[in-house]
Amino acid sequence: MNYTPQEVIQYVDEENIQFIRLSFCDLNGRMKNIAVMPWELPRIFSDGAAIDASAIAGFGGDIFSDLFLHPDPSTLSSLPWRAEHGGAVRMFCDIAHPDGTPFEGDCRRILKKAISAATEAGYSFAFGAEMEFYLFQTDEFGNPTKIPWDNACYMDAAPHDRGENIRREICLTLAQMGILPESSHHEEGPGQNEIDFRYAEPLSSADNATTFRNVVEIITAHNGLWADFSPKPLANHPGNGLHINLSVQGHGDPLPSAIAGILHHVREMSVFLNPTENSYARLGQQKAPRYLSWSSENRSQLIRIPAARGPYRRAELRSPDPTTNLYLAYALLIYASLDGIQQNHYLPTPANYNLFTAPPEILAQFQKLPESLQEAKKLANQSNFLHTHLPASVLDYYCR
Repeated sequence: MNYTPQEVIQYVDEENIQFIRLSFCDLNGRMKNIAVMPWELPRIFSDGAAIDASAIAGFGGDIFSDLFLHPDPSTLSSLPWRAEHGGAVRMFCDIAHPDGTPFEGDCRRILKKAISAATEAGYSFAFGAEMEFYLFQTDEFGNPTKIPWDNACYMDAAPHDRGENIRREICLTLAQMGILPESSHHEEGPGQNEIDFRYAEPLSSADNATTFRNVVEIITAHNGLWADFSPKPLANHPGNGLHINLSVQGHGDPLPSAIAGILHHVREMSVFLNPTENSYARLGQQKAPRYLSWSSENRSQLIRIPAARGPYRRAELRSPDPTTNLYLAYALLIYASLDGIQQNHYLPTPANYNLFTAPPEILAQFQKLPESLQEAKKLANQSNFLHTHLPASVLDYYCR
């Protein structure tokens, strides 16, 4: 809802809210927050809440480390698991320097800027995230293990699927927060799960996915387990993907040119879509793509066009994994799509065959995604596209 600051203050008073969490993300996309008391809200809405950014990934060093959080009242959401001792709510924040100028490393601001560029060009985007994670047991001291919570397979039902009740609890908690999951199921790996979301405009989609990961970690911990979002938790089993579904509306039929733009820039963007060494152990294995290709017919492609019509027609990018910062990923996908549209890029011929079983002479026709983090960093550092659309400090953080 589009609350105003005064409406938030009134809500906090009427609902006996005792804690307000001011949330933001570091450059790795990991949620951070501070808790403030309700009587501090008028001052915080006016002046912001000061934080020491020197220990936050990508936010700078010890010099000039003061930054201010400015809560976005439209992102107000309850935290259902905190209700027993007085209610708690959360708001995402914009980040600024002490003089009020925007902080260049604020990934939400980077996405907002990309959305504005799309609007000015006459296009609107929507995104949906499909995020996979493993449920592992903990030892007697509560420390993580690599023992899967079950040995179920793809879309198995209980009792083989032991994650069913946990997924239900996650979905119900998210619904209480105003975030509506679309579906959930067991994935292919032992203890592996997936929960999908409805399409949303880019900023809400990124906020929701960030909240989702936080909720999963909290609910699984309450159940004595831990959730592993790493790209390749188990060497001989499927990795965790974060498939990004994208649609674009505007002049004519912009989706084909948008896909062409993404294919054109995806190698140089890979360090943001797959930002860890572990990311490259996943690519090319168990349905994770390796080649720059597209098709509507199978899941071995980098980009798949699922069977849908009208406003549900979309592209599914299958290379990203859950270590990506979705604010940055969405921003770059918008810019790449706009470049494809404005430069009138054409799609190559669809790869209507299984690239996991295709012979070498077929595979030789396709470029590959980077095969290591070092290769991805090198491509990003040489990219005029990234230097144009990202602050130098953000690019340096990912490439150094």
